[in-house]
Amino acid sequence: MSRLHSSVSALTVAAALAATVCLGANAPALANDKLVELSKSTDNWPMTGKNYDANNYSEANQITKQNVKDLKAAWSFSTGVLSGHEGTPLVVDGVMYIHSPFPNTTFAVSLNEPGKILWQHKPKQNPTARAVACCDVVNRGLAYWPGNDKVGPLIIKTQLDGNVVALKADTGEEYWKLENSDIKVGSTLTIAPYVVKDTVLIGSSGAELGVRGYVTAYDIPTGKQKYRAYATGPDEEVRLADDFNSANPHYGQKGLGQATWEGEAWKIGGGTNWGWYAYDPGTNLFYYGSGNPAPWNETMRPGDNKWTMTIWGRDVDTGLAKFGYQKTPHDEWDYAGVNVMMLSEQQDKTGKMRKLLTHPDRNGIVYTLDRTNGDLVSADKIDDTVNWVKQVDLKTGLPQRDPEFGTRMDHKGRDICPSAMGYHNQGHDSYDPQRKSFFMGINHICMDWEPFMLPYRAGQFFVGATLNMYPGPKGDRQTYEGLGQVKAYDAINNKYKWEVMERFAAWGGTLATAGGVMFYGTLDGFIKARDSDTGELLWKFKLPSGVIGHPMTYTHNGTQYVAIYYGVGGWPGVGLVFDLNDPTAGLGSVGAFKQLQHYTQMGGGVMVFSLDGKGPYDDPKVGEYSTEIIRNGG
Repeated sequence: MSRLHSSVSALTVAAALAATVCLGANAPALANDKLVELSKSTDNWPMTGKNYDANNYSEANQITKQNVKDLKAAWSFSTGVLSGHEGTPLVVDGVMYIHSPFPNTTFAVSLNEPGKILWQHKPKQNPTARAVACCDVVNRGLAYWPGNDKVGPLIIKTQLDGNVVALKADTGEEYWKLENSDIKVGSTLTIAPYVVKDTVLIGSSGAELGVRGYVTAYDIPTGKQKYRAYATGPDEEVRLADDFNSANPHYGQKGLGQATWEGEAWKIGGGTNWGWYAYDPGTNLFYYGSGNPAPWNETMRPGDNKWTMTIWGRDVDTGLAKFGYQKTPHDEWDYAGVNVMMLSEQQDKTGKMRKLLTHPDRNGIVYTLDRTNGDLVSADKIDDTVNWVKQVDLKTGLPQRDPEFGTRMDHKGRDICPSAMGYHNQGHDSYDPQRKSFFMGINHICMDWEPFMLPYRAGQFFVGATLNMYPGPKGDRQTYEGLGQVKAYDAINNKYKWEVMERFAAWGGTLATAGGVMFYGTLDGFIKARDSDTGELLWKFKLPSGVIGHPMTYTHNGTQYVAIYYGVGGWPGVGLVFDLNDPTAGLGSVGAFKQLQHYTQMGGGVMVFSLDGKGPYDDPKVGEYSTEIIRNGG
């Protein structure tokens, strides 16, 4: 059972319920319906992925291939916080909600006058949370709940110290606060909350410290826990439905959350989920990936280690899993499978219309599943330099490994591609339904891997491997550049329409628009726009700091804007953020990104662009204290 934070008693929650403004006497629409309607409008960006399909696609088409070159800065906002800024802001009904990494400050600003902060929430947190956070102190975003007939709209946020907070969207006042994760055992929160109906889903972080992963559902109006589903352990705790994997019994069914582990290793076996969610109202399933098993050293945990590294389809009301497909049984490389799930409806090669889920995994494979039952439709290499696996057998779902690139004790694995950072990491990518193209920001990094044994101690790192990372075969291993790519992918025909190399990893994700232009940010501090059809570079702008978040777009008063966080950090930026020089530090990322400091430095904020820089301050009187000019002493 969850427990409300000590500062908020049940009485406080009851009082808040009573005091909240009633939204109307008529029967209200479900919050779910309101979110769907909000997401359809180009005026809003109410979820981290724009909509339940998580496709980061906007119908806004004012910015086109022809005029994107005229984009100029319209306004900006500094969060006052350094470290990595992942995710993207939300925009709902003329207000932008902005989040920051630790200390997890939240701001609300009006799009009419963004220079005035409507409210801000600065939580007081236990600073020891920083010490157990893997890979910088990032946060991936906020969630918006539209309210019901008793409770007004709420902004829901996660804090690094493991707490979840609901804020009144109009004032920023805390509505409830609860503890989801225990930082004493290394469990932090970096995930963006995810709202479906009146439920908010919260993942977990800390697999690098042996945290047993779970997803928890809370009732938003009350803050009461509805269910918690683990990635490992007994079936009732993993919450498997009676017909779990009935369409694909070869994926495995009952009893495997314990049987595929040695002894009780599943209790410290990882499988956290700190990535992105998607939801299909038609199936009532939500989709996400569980991460790497713990520790990284595979010798210490024989077996398939189910259900880490798994794509899940769970009923949102009960949490029961309809299917689970483990992509990398007995992971040996930290290929945490938490990456974005993008939903589409497309005809397969036989002409049959199917509900699909496409997931570019850290292991270098982009998977497409039938999201109604988990059928594996395709599994393509993100790049032809992936070498740990020869191919994925579509009948069994199993990867056919190349033993030359395996890891084991008393052996140093060399030139394994991709590295532990994956060929794709936390970036939230996009799907253009007009072009049937997925736009993917990709890493191009390989590694050497040398394992070692270590004991488990609660609250301490539990990894067991030393890593050296460097550019993949298509990069430049002399200059340590060529660490990333951007690609347009056709999941039905298993081909890449275009691709381009980047100096550093394209870490943050992409945005697709109906104007035929796709956007993304780069670690060296550019926001770029490319022709969605050809990949031609059409526009770029140098930001104050590098980018690890994904861009978004909205319209306001008839003008289309593009917004993006700047603020280098995250796993690729830990060397720069913490001033590290040992190439094996930062779990191997410091060596790979040793050139980054020559291109960008720390910062933190939002930059917003529009055609010709049109914006709220076109009238210079907006936001002025006084427009009266006193001449010659009055």
